[in-house]
Amino acid sequence: MILEDFMNASPVNFFAVETIKKCLTEAGYKEWKAGEPCPEVKSGDKLFSTKNGSAIFAFHMGRKTLAEGGMRIISAHSDSPCFRVKPNAEIKCEGGLVKLNTELYGGAIMSTWMDRPLSLAGRVVLAGECMTEPEVRLLRINRPILTIPNLAIHFNRQVNDGVALSKQKDMLPVLTTVSGERGEVNGSILKTLVAEELGVKAEDILDFDLYLYDTTPAGRVGLHGELIQSGRLDDLSMAHAGMEALLADGETPEVTKCLAIFDNEETGSQTKQGAGSPFFASLVQRLVARQSETCASHFEDFAMCVERSFMVSADNAHAWHPNYSEKYDPTNHPVMGGGPVIKYNASQKYLSDAVGASVFMQACKKAGAPYQTFVNHSDVAGGSTLGNILSSSFPVKGVDMGNPIWGMHSVRETASMQDHENCIKVFTAFYE
Repeated sequence: MILEDFMNASPVNFFAVETIKKCLTEAGYKEWKAGEPCPEVKSGDKLFSTKNGSAIFAFHMGRKTLAEGGMRIISAHSDSPCFRVKPNAEIKCEGGLVKLNTELYGGAIMSTWMDRPLSLAGRVVLAGECMTEPEVRLLRINRPILTIPNLAIHFNRQVNDGVALSKQKDMLPVLTTVSGERGEVNGSILKTLVAEELGVKAEDILDFDLYLYDTTPAGRVGLHGELIQSGRLDDLSMAHAGMEALLADGETPEVTKCLAIFDNEETGSQTKQGAGSPFFASLVQRLVARQSETCASHFEDFAMCVERSFMVSADNAHAWHPNYSEKYDPTNHPVMGGGPVIKYNASQKYLSDAVGASVFMQACKKAGAPYQTFVNHSDVAGGSTLGNILSSSFPVKGVDMGNPIWGMHSVRETASMQDHENCIKVFTAFYE
């Protein structure tokens, strides 16, 4: 699947995981439901497991056992900054206008969401036969139904001098004008809309996790189409590169290949489906136990697996911006098209150290791809990623890297297609 198609198929985390799941299934991977016993595993087996419908973990078992060879892991995350619809969301305004009450998810550049064609995607929960296992449906409204209108410059003469935006006041999207022709259920236009889209009874809808997304499809920019512009490149472009590398070679590897796509990185990873959860470590422990000769030995085998594993924590990096050169480190500022980026931080916000970086450098050399380095300007605070968070419960060697992009956390980010293609090559070489 090409990157543009992957991005267009993945408006929110649930759809990203569903897209990856479909690609894995088509490639012969079998689903292991985590609530069921771990299956017997042998060399060459392909399996995946999901958590919350928003995180997914795939394994292609190697000729060496997990204890003997560890794993080669590529990790990324499925979520991106956006706006979540609150319960009881409708706010009726003068003139029959209806807007939705939302809250910010993650650290979005809020102004970029204004005056755009927006819609809704996520999951809807319906009443089921079992109280603790309700039915879950994915929902994507494939047409623009929302917009967040800007305030005209005539009412805000200082708008180009910088404006502080209120999440509660300025960022609420307009849904519709109330019409007597449109039916409502319990006074809820939104619930009526969701029911119609799913073809269900509105009274069967218990709750939903719905998010705003920009309906503008991914596309190429630049004189030669060398750049891609899309929402959610951070971090779905890395998830796509990892998936493509995992599926590049169907032959049984010597060492187990693993693709780990976590959720909630943009809000700190401290959820059941995030990198701060023990879920991933638990999956690996169960796989190790299946390969262990005795119950007692699997504790030793798991420790050996962790020590012999290596993880590439793949999350995008900041490309040098031609209009803001003062924001970057003078000697470590990656450029568009210059190759994948190794990220360093003295305070250990990134997983990278000299050993981990060296492993990635060798993978780049093997793939015939260039690489770059990124370190924050010492006077500018940077972000963190899931690498160091995961390593607190799964103490694996590794490196933090990503492709350089512009506009990180904007509703539309920009990246180099050459960097993306090189990243897939490097990931493939790393897995070999």
